[in-house]
Amino acid sequence: MRIVLLGMCLLICACGRESLPPLVAADLEVTAPMPGARMSAGYLELHNNSDDDIGITRVTSPDFEAVEIHTSLIEDGISKMRRIDVLDIAAGSTAVLQRGGMHLMLMRPTGSTDVVSLNFYTDDTLLLTVQSTINARKK
Repeated sequence: MRIVLLGMCLLICACGRESLPPLVAADLEVTAPMPGARMSAGYLELHNNSDDDIGITRVTSPDFEAVEIHTSLIEDGISKMRRIDVLDIAAGSTAVLQRGGMHLMLMRPTGSTDVVSLNFYTDDTLLLTVQSTINARKK
């Protein structure tokens, strides 16, 4: 009886895993630009549910002319940002984009929007589309 129950539990768990999308976003926050600026920042977690590594090669938004993935680092005591060409997310792991680390730079808004849409790609394949309201910039 225990073997049958264990087998059923494994089957249910396996079915549940299969139904998850390969890439899931959580805790998305897009900040409002500072007065006079034409850039916003985006923070979120991207979880790779698949058994394969995923490389995010491009992020787009109809609400901004350009979106880039950046990382913040300290060089010679000076804080700098560098563009990341590919955001690699290992199978079963989570990439965290947060203040002071990796983040999205959303440049030149195309209008006054209350909701921002983001599209995450691997090469030309759309993996995920998410939306967020713009939040006031936190200090």
